[in-house]
Amino acid sequence: MRLRQMAVAFLQNEEQEVLFLQKRAKNTFLAGHLVPIGGHIDGDEINDPKKACIREIEEETGIKSDCIEDLSLRYIVHRVKDNQEIRIQYVFFGNISKNSTLIESDEGTLEWLNCSEIPNRNVSETTIEIARHYLELGAATEKTYVGSMSSLNGNPQINWALLEDWEPSFFNY
Repeated sequence: MRLRQMAVAFLQNEEQEVLFLQKRAKNTFLAGHLVPIGGHIDGDEINDPKKACIREIEEETGIKSDCIEDLSLRYIVHRVKDNQEIRIQYVFFGNISKNSTLIESDEGTLEWLNCSEIPNRNVSETTIEIARHYLELGAATEKTYVGSMSSLNGNPQINWALLEDWEPSFFNY
């Protein structure tokens, strides 16, 4: 199986709205969908998904890293695509001003959404599950969760676990 890694950002403003990209209908990936800001991790970024996330934010919105506050890894989602590809998505959350100067990219138009609106819009199931977990638990903590996408009675779901270091500190390897 191939491995594909992506890094995306849920960029929130002071009104707790999240910046999304409305993909153009001509796009080959998630055409017509609303997606978090982000994309594929390039070869030189494999060991630094945050670097990839910052690059994608600048490419898709024009926002520079110094205008983003508290950009931190909050979710890592695993899934299998067509039994041929393992996908790992690194999901960062950060804060920006609603008054930030945004640029439009060739990929689509930018739109602010409240997290509670996400399930009612044309978004991926992964995005719905991340938003649901964030609203229920993630917003109240700064911890990182890892999730495995699966199907429950034909409906997509993510099984979440807290990502933590369980080894005693004297193991240094």
